[in-house]
Amino acid sequence: MARARSRIAGVISVFGELLITAGVIMGLFVVYSLWWTNVLADREADKQGNEVRDHWASAAPGALDTKDGIGFLHVPAMKNGEVLVKKGTDPKTLNNGVAGYYTAPVKSALPTDKQGNFALAAHRDGHGAKFHNIHKLKTGDSIVFESKDTWYVYKVYKTLPETSKYNVDVLQPVPKESGRTKPGRYITLTTCTPMYSSTYRYVVWGELERTEKVDSDRTPPAELR
Repeated sequence: MARARSRIAGVISVFGELLITAGVIMGLFVVYSLWWTNVLADREADKQGNEVRDHWASAAPGALDTKDGIGFLHVPAMKNGEVLVKKGTDPKTLNNGVAGYYTAPVKSALPTDKQGNFALAAHRDGHGAKFHNIHKLKTGDSIVFESKDTWYVYKVYKTLPETSKYNVDVLQPVPKESGRTKPGRYITLTTCTPMYSSTYRYVVWGELERTEKVDSDRTPPAELR
């Protein structure tokens, strides 16, 4: 009987050690996913952003410059600094701590277009988490896009806290789900929700309020001062 009890105790001890080891491994994975990937992504995003600004400094004024990235997104309410915007929303692009504009399933307009929907995506958690605080955006908040030559100032007019990840209507040139029925110059921000999950999508819509030419000092619009 004593020998049997000893064996059972030994099995329980080994099982407990395995559970502790598994817990440590899971904890390390969470740290990697939610912290270290942010560190790596921010480093890469800073590098790519500096390359874009260096290119701008050496280029003459002209059309929207798409070399290595089309510009920078500034959203004061999200407190996420400047976010480089590049073409595409595939993981290879977004994992570098940037935002990407959609090429599919609905093709995004660009800020220079006379009308359409400038639709963007970025990670909410990990890999830079540039849209982590998207839930803090409220009606009337500013979303500013900076290109080489122009500041585009949008104002938030509608948010959708949860919708299906397959709901592509939110990206349409006229986002009727936001309440708009006529062509305009819109911006749409999308990311995963709830936090630490990719089950649904969180959507914010804005509309262009005005543009400002970039001066020699790159003085930001009042919303960013």
